[in-house]
Amino acid sequence: MNNSCYISSKHEAERREQEARGRLERQKISDEVEAEKERKSLLELKVSSMTLENCGQAKAEALSRSEAQRIEAESGVEQARSKAEAMKIEAETELERLRKAREEELHYLKEQNILEVEKLKQIADIEVSKFKNLVESLGRETIQSVASAGQDFQVKLLQGLGIQSALITDGNTPINLFNTAQGFLGSALMPPSKRQRKDSEDS
Repeated sequence: MNNSCYISSKHEAERREQEARGRLERQKISDEVEAEKERKSLLELKVSSMTLENCGQAKAEALSRSEAQRIEAESGVEQARSKAEAMKIEAETELERLRKAREEELHYLKEQNILEVEKLKQIADIEVSKFKNLVESLGRETIQSVASAGQDFQVKLLQGLGIQSALITDGNTPINLFNTAQGFLGSALMPPSKRQRKDSEDS
């Protein structure tokens, strides 16, 4: 699950980075459009100045140049606007594609985690069932003999029966087998004197 959280955080950071890049690119294009507008205004001011200083043919030539420059400036502004719109659409499309890809990947990881947890639970159930069967096959008298023996003898006996050193209950927390054995057997593992004293206290 920690791996899933890490991947989710990583994908969120990548998404934010993509959005920030998109905003920076759109801002850059917007600045270019504004610069074109400023250049257009400057050209218009120059033309106005020229019309005041010239007359006749010079005035006509100035106006002609002004018109050509105006048309060129307007064309540049329109091209910049079209480019900005195209880049905006492309960026939004890419962000949507990335978002869907991240969602699909996270869904896949979630399903894999669920399957893994279920698999571990099944393994744990099998181990518990095997242990219970072993306990039942030993019988009460044998268990009492084991309980009255030392821990080293208990360890050797259980290992001789092929019992693993740990049981995995949920895929995360290992449980000591011999502590688990005490829990499974309950009072059956207590020496007779201790079991009688416990029964007296419970009553």
